[in-house]
Amino acid sequence: MTETITVIPGDGIGREVVPVAVAVLDAVGDFEFTEYDAGDRVKEATGEALPEETKRAAEESDATLFGAAGESAADVVLPLRSAIDSFANVRPARAYPGVDALHPDADLVFVRENTEGVYAGIESDLTEEVRTLTRLITEPASRAIAEFGFDYAAEHDYEVTVAHKANVMRRTDGLFLDTAERVADEKGADYETALMDALAMHLVMNPADYGVVICPNLAGDMLSDLAAGLVGGLGLLPSANIGPERALFEPVHGSAPDIAGEGVANPVATVLSAAMCCEFLERSESAERIRQAVMEVLADGPHTPDLGGTAATEDVERALLDRL
Repeated sequence: MTETITVIPGDGIGREVVPVAVAVLDAVGDFEFTEYDAGDRVKEATGEALPEETKRAAEESDATLFGAAGESAADVVLPLRSAIDSFANVRPARAYPGVDALHPDADLVFVRENTEGVYAGIESDLTEEVRTLTRLITEPASRAIAEFGFDYAAEHDYEVTVAHKANVMRRTDGLFLDTAERVADEKGADYETALMDALAMHLVMNPADYGVVICPNLAGDMLSDLAAGLVGGLGLLPSANIGPERALFEPVHGSAPDIAGEGVANPVATVLSAAMCCEFLERSESAERIRQAVMEVLADGPHTPDLGGTAATEDVERALLDRL
């Protein structure tokens, strides 16, 4: 069976790293790729950051590979995630041989609720001087992410930590925490809980103490970026947005306008996102081949400037394809 993958390079370095991931996917499997546009460039040309045909393609394909968007990121990424009914955002943060990481033993995964919290977009102006943001937490969404997180941890043999701030946000995070604990009891799963601010400190000090961290939306965003700094930077962090039938894969880094067009962007995060895509499409052997190639290139080089090297993006692409 040939799966269809919608490819959206987007803005900035997305246009440089996504082609590398497509070449890698092409080397390990039989996929049908169709490229679409989104982001600042298309907004400037058409007035729409996310054209309807791009959104429809994501809704209809088996998976979507997305690069990055610039100033229009909120108008692209959030609607794309919504288009595939994505409820779970999965962000692995792992240290690799050959990379100068603050914590070479770090290997953790953030499982982040993807639909609500402060990212639900419920904002209002009470007066010209007062604005509000409503934090939305529901039992069904909390249950869905907790079930996904505990199942993911069991499948990959990770311990579970539930991050929250229920000591202050008693009604909202209280519901999130209570729901996660009920799910754990139903599954007979072991877990621990941690206040998200204290967890940030402990992650910096001892990230190896953690495996899967189940988080509300904003906490997952912040904590996973913090973890990137522990393992070598955002250029190494992939992510998956999982829906009931479809998924969207993207590097955690943004469009990086400061280096866009220079040909030195690190493609590893996007390539690892492609490996997660293979895993989602039940092509585990292809996913493992990609990850093995990435580990070998990171161990032996070449390295892009963000990892202390002088290699160009195309040098890393050539090294990955040689190993595949």
